Amino acid sequence: MKALLFLIIIATFGIIFFKYSRDKNLNKLLVSLATFGFIITLAVIGNLTRPVIPIFAAHLLLTFVAWGGLMVYVFKHKYYGWLIALPLLTIGLFLGLEFIAGSGHELT
Repeated sequence: MKALLFLIIIATFGIIFFKYSRDKNLNKLLVSLATFGFIITLAVIGNLTRPVIPIFAAHLLLTFVAWGGLMVYVFKHKYYGWLIALPLLTIGLFLGLEFIAGSGHELT
């Protein structure tokens, strides 16, 4: 699974740089790389939702949707920021539930 994720990341970088080599649009390259870094950051931060499996599953799904939003930007030059920021919903939901209900672990 880790190898597949690594290959997806490398393939995404390859697609971004391939589109840059064809279009020579530096602004699009920088926005694509920054957005991909943001998506990767959200994916890493989203690991804190792992104790609540339904929220974690929703986070994984929304991370793939955000990656798809990046691909729409790379190929069609339409930037859907709300689509890319969707994984923030699951992180916020998890943190809100943890604030209200607590972690459920006893402090000793």
